[in-house]
Amino acid sequence: MTNAIEIQRLCYRAGRTFEIKDLDLHVPPGAIYGFLGPNGCGKTTTIRLMLGLLRPLAGGITLLGEAVPRDVARVLARVGCVPEQPHLDPLLTVRETLGFHAAFFPTWDWPWAERLRAKFELRDDQPFGRLSKGQKGKLMMLLALAQRPELLVLDEPTDGLDPVVRRDVLSALLEYVSQRQATVFISSHLVHELERFCDWIGVMDDGRLIIELPMERFKNGIKRLRVGGTPATPDNPPFVLLAREPANGTGETWLVREWEPQMAAFFDACGVPLHQVIDLDLEEGFVELLRTFRGPRA
Repeated sequence: MTNAIEIQRLCYRAGRTFEIKDLDLHVPPGAIYGFLGPNGCGKTTTIRLMLGLLRPLAGGITLLGEAVPRDVARVLARVGCVPEQPHLDPLLTVRETLGFHAAFFPTWDWPWAERLRAKFELRDDQPFGRLSKGQKGKLMMLLALAQRPELLVLDEPTDGLDPVVRRDVLSALLEYVSQRQATVFISSHLVHELERFCDWIGVMDDGRLIIELPMERFKNGIKRLRVGGTPATPDNPPFVLLAREPANGTGETWLVREWEPQMAAFFDACGVPLHQVIDLDLEEGFVELLRTFRGPRA
């Protein structure tokens, strides 16, 4: 198995206005892959296609070496999922909900489930419909982890949760990953949250994957450059020039991707003054990337 998740040239259309076209996505085994994008960009639709809940018009999807939707029933036994919206029976208690899910998964780990239930302070007799939003989020994560999956697919698992609950949920997730070397695919629009623990990042907008690369390359490779004058757009630069705009006073500001420190020599060779290289955090890089994708400012 080369990748835990492999999507190739995936196409899907919803209504007249939204489509996913020629989507390629690759999640290495053992990675914590952050799937980042604004609300409505297609993240949840991609996850539903990945789990066989929607049928693509074209393209291929492979989870853990199994083809979806052809082998979806077999592969989902190895996948833990936290959907964007809770889907559990509101009348079942916490204990009944655990028993119901355990019946579907031969790998269900009752001792681990009990540890998580105690850690999350969930009472056995509480009906799901009467749990707070934070308690529901904890129970959803408990169900996904207790089946001991090889792959976790999480769609906005901490959206709307308070900081304490968010910390508890992510702590349990990272503990499990460190124990089992599981692969995690986590969708979110909370940029600062993914920055803390993801080692791969994919950015989606308007049904298209803009970029996909290791987190460190994303954080270290997107820079804002202050250059002197208004030089012509360089031919074959060693970096990707995303945008350029006038700076205050003289010179310009360039936004570049795939930057490395030795590339400063390129400006010396071109006779262009490079005054400053400015680091961007993940959120700044994400926002700038979306801006240039939707319409270059230069």
